[in-house]
Amino acid sequence: MKANEQDHNKYSAAIDNIQEGNNVMIELFNDLEDEIPLIRFGEDVRENIEKAKIKFGDHVVDGKINTVVSEMLSWLDLDDVELDEEDETETVEDNNE
Repeated sequence: MKANEQDHNKYSAAIDNIQEGNNVMIELFNDLEDEIPLIRFGEDVRENIEKAKIKFGDHVVDGKINTVVSEMLSWLDLDDVELDEEDETETVEDNNE
């Protein structure tokens, strides 16, 4: 393929951009952390949650589970426990999904 100086410069810039994007993707991949589930449900519970979500919808089932878990946690004395900022950020992000 023949190219003049302007074409050569465009291709060179495009290759530089691709390489830069590739480096960013590699950096993002290297920074990934394993997601650790907040609650590890048993297989039978997972199956029933999936069935309930099909029958009643995600919003209803999520709301009911949150209500029950919130009530159970209210039985525990957690006032003396503080989350570090990273834990709080992850919790807020998880709730927004």
